Amino acid sequence: MASFSQFGSDLYTGKRSYDIVGRRRTWYLVALVVIVVSLVVPWLRGGYQLGIEFTGGSEFTISNAGTLDQSVATRTVESIVPEGVPRVSQVGQDGIRVQTEQLTDRQTTEVQEALAEAYDVSDDEVASTYIGATWGADVLAQAIRGLVIFLALAAVVMALYFRTWKMSVAAMAALLHDLLITAGVYGIVGLEVTPAAVIGFLTILGYSLYDTVVVFDKVRENTSQESHRTFVQSVNLAVNQTLVRSINTSVVALLPVAAILFIGSYVLGAGTLRDISLALFIGIIVGTYSTIFIASPMYAHLRENEPKVQQADAKKRQAAERRQREVDAAAEV
Repeated sequence: MASFSQFGSDLYTGKRSYDIVGRRRTWYLVALVVIVVSLVVPWLRGGYQLGIEFTGGSEFTISNAGTLDQSVATRTVESIVPEGVPRVSQVGQDGIRVQTEQLTDRQTTEVQEALAEAYDVSDDEVASTYIGATWGADVLAQAIRGLVIFLALAAVVMALYFRTWKMSVAAMAALLHDLLITAGVYGIVGLEVTPAAVIGFLTILGYSLYDTVVVFDKVRENTSQESHRTFVQSVNLAVNQTLVRSINTSVVALLPVAAILFIGSYVLGAGTLRDISLALFIGIIVGTYSTIFIASPMYAHLRENEPKVQQADAKKRQAAERRQREVDAAAEV
């Protein structure tokens, strides 16, 4: 623990430093490759697997099932609806959930009775629900609208708070990076995108934005003070000074999320807990990366070519060269 504290102290004072901002082209390339993979692979797999809440359909939940064999439900549904492609999953310790396309009232009754017989339960223990396609499409449209509004408001608030649109642009680029990669993981693995997952997406955007604001506060503090460092060096120092804090915050946030993910997936079998916690787990990791390797380097990239910044950097380089010549001259004497 002492060595880690010393490591953080060395980063803060500048005794130890990693050239994160200077290697920004490497981070841009890594981000670009990962984003392309996140977009292309789900498309090759046929798109994202949207939950029944978005697409509409019929859902059957079997309680106290005599067996947890999911193939039984698949064969049962296909025997009544041959063209149907049921999605079957386990719910809790003794429940089975079956989702299908929209069924007629007659088909719903037949499937409900057949599932009760196949899993050796009473008809009362097979609950059926129906979600219309119009309602599902409306939910999807509202989710997209909420995401757009969130990003727009966040961009305006960032620009007003830091009094520069370039910090806002860098922060929004990091947020889009987080969203695309987190959603891409869902598409690559074939996980179902539910309203709970969408809530998780929006939550991790808030976490990523908070982390970025903390780092940008330090960036603004360093770049507004008189020092011998150039603009890029001051931004890089700010990233190093907040590096340990970002890592610690992420680890502390990941531990309870990982616990909820485990409980939701393996103990309770609760789909809502699993969907939210999985999105949070992926998003926290990606958000921490984007704050350090995307947002801050991009802000430095946007500012370093400004005439005012270039003039100040030129004076600092000349002063540094003059000091170095004085040191060399003193050493020769």
